[in-house]
Amino acid sequence: MTRTPASASRREFLQTAAAFALAQAPRMHVRALVFDVFGTVVDWRTAVAREVAAVAKRKGVAIDAEKFADAWRGAYGPSMNRVRKGELPWTKLDDLHRMTLDAIVGDFGLAALSDDERAELNHAWHRLDPWPDSVAGLARLKKRFTIAPLSNGNIALMTDLAKHAGLPWDAILGAELVRHYKPDREVYESAAAYLDLARDEVMMVAAHLGDLRAAKQVGLRTAFVVRPHEFGPRGKPDLAADASVDISAKDFNDLAAQLGA
Repeated sequence: MTRTPASASRREFLQTAAAFALAQAPRMHVRALVFDVFGTVVDWRTAVAREVAAVAKRKGVAIDAEKFADAWRGAYGPSMNRVRKGELPWTKLDDLHRMTLDAIVGDFGLAALSDDERAELNHAWHRLDPWPDSVAGLARLKKRFTIAPLSNGNIALMTDLAKHAGLPWDAILGAELVRHYKPDREVYESAAAYLDLARDEVMMVAAHLGDLRAAKQVGLRTAFVVRPHEFGPRGKPDLAADASVDISAKDFNDLAAQLGA
């Protein structure tokens, strides 16, 4: 097929942009990438809804499993704020998830779930599936950088999730180590401290701009990866980078390419 002038110009522009990104990446002196996990690395909504639907079917209860998953996730921020305000002592995310589960099961006709059944359902968060590009993209990035989660999920949750989803982390970092939840600055500061790196040698990767803004404020580099389907058809994900972002990518493979991995 004969290339038109317009298509040639576009190709030259894309090649120039890619070359510029590759040229910039080494100048950042990034040595480690740390990742938001829920929504950025794994698809929490699909997996949680699937497990809720399976439980409801066994119990003979008609349920909107996606609405249940959204309600469960909807209490994520407010439950962590209770810890920040001192209404609760430090509480790991597994236990916050269980508190929310106990609070909402009655609203969906599942109040009869036993303690064992609730415990098993709560572990749905340990069995989330990766986005299609996550494992391959992480494997590429691991060849050049140290990679680790920097999640509000507790260590046991992150460990189980890594095994289930095949996530090739070099280490597991996050909220439980410093007893603070993102976006508290202590979490981002801990990533550089635990890896013995300067803050600008660490890049925070997330699909959520609030996460990246907080990381940027303490001196980390930032990469935005868009996840348009995280919240389902009625959700409102972040779709475009803002001034807090150093690199914007369409997925992990694109991020790896931009970083020369």
